[in-house]
Amino acid sequence: MIRCLLFLFLTLSLDAQTAKTPALVIKAVTDRPDAFYKVGETVKFDITVSQQGKPLSQGKVLCSLSKDGVEPRRTETLDLQNGIASLTGTLGEPGFLHLRVSTPEKPEFAQAGAAFSPLEIAPSLPAPDDFDAFWTAQKDALAQVKMQFTLTAVKSPAAQVEAFDAQVTCLGAPVSGYFGKPQGATPKSCPAILFVHGAGVGDSTLGALAWSAREGGMLSMDINAHGLPNGKPKAFYEEQATGALANYRYQGRNDREQCYFKGMFLRVIRALDFLTAQPEWDGRTLIVYGGSQGGFQAFAAAGLDPRVTFFCAGVPAGCDHTGSVVGRINGWPKLVEFTDGQPSAAGLETARYFDNVNFATRARCKGAAVTVGFIDTVCPPTSVYAAYNALTIPKNIFTMPLTGHKSSSEASTFLTEAALAHVRAMRGN
Repeated sequence: MIRCLLFLFLTLSLDAQTAKTPALVIKAVTDRPDAFYKVGETVKFDITVSQQGKPLSQGKVLCSLSKDGVEPRRTETLDLQNGIASLTGTLGEPGFLHLRVSTPEKPEFAQAGAAFSPLEIAPSLPAPDDFDAFWTAQKDALAQVKMQFTLTAVKSPAAQVEAFDAQVTCLGAPVSGYFGKPQGATPKSCPAILFVHGAGVGDSTLGALAWSAREGGMLSMDINAHGLPNGKPKAFYEEQATGALANYRYQGRNDREQCYFKGMFLRVIRALDFLTAQPEWDGRTLIVYGGSQGGFQAFAAAGLDPRVTFFCAGVPAGCDHTGSVVGRINGWPKLVEFTDGQPSAAGLETARYFDNVNFATRARCKGAAVTVGFIDTVCPPTSVYAAYNALTIPKNIFTMPLTGHKSSSEASTFLTEAALAHVRAMRGN
């Protein structure tokens, strides 16, 4: 009993001490609001630390500055003066500086990023000589699989929209998603949009079909990335995520024929086959929209399928997998395996067939909208710009200097408005 009371006393004492110590608020920003600099210019990072709204009277901050996460990192410990400190840095090549700031013995931290001539970032390696031949062969193989589909009515997420569970035959796993169309839509009256998913294992998103009520009526489709049946209990998807689809991003990473993303991209193409086969499709407008891994699929769709007229890619994955060969960071899915600090030769070769920088140069659609976070450590901005810069079509990029791997409300609005503006432009032509 005494031991129990002592344990309880110590626990309550620690909890009380924790409660008496308000969290620190750390902020780091660049001296230019847009965080853009030219190569060789100097950025000043301004750091503030406060507690309960007041500057921390004294203390230290630990700073780690890197070329967008590439080692080695420059580390410094700075003394706070009335809650303020600053650090300067520069970069002698196009790219990004990434700052991480923390305090000793505290979990709180802040990040900031600075762009140095980012529109000059080029792909780290060229496309393989047989890139087009490889993908032509994959699409030819897909074409040999007769497209058949089943539509099962489901509850619609929006008024005046018909909604269906859609299952479409494909190579390997089927296309599995939800399909929506306006009630009473007439033949050749509707633009079409395909939504593709970020990383993970889960159900398709029924709510996306609300887009069918926009702009006078659209065909909409949302597919999950793995061809899994829709509407299953959460436990079903969790079982897949820890079973056959555990670490799917690494499956076949050293063999272009076995790479997991080959099947994923072919399902995207087959989903576009399905949409363009619908009698209500207007025969003109076809949009692909996704974020992160969905952005990866959107780039691939634009580069592999000339029917795509516009794509939206939020903080896209799949960019410049081979950046390490020129001393740069690459992002998710980290296709290239490293051993003793050296990239796999087979991995470098395989990754080039699944790289947004190579899909980008082949995109012939009418436009693209991309977003990028300057402190994104999942899909770092250096890699995103390598792919964005490779696009030769009309394009716009929305920059988020203080955002990591997520979409701000402003960025989401940017992508949505870009897609809708394209629909209006196509209807006006």
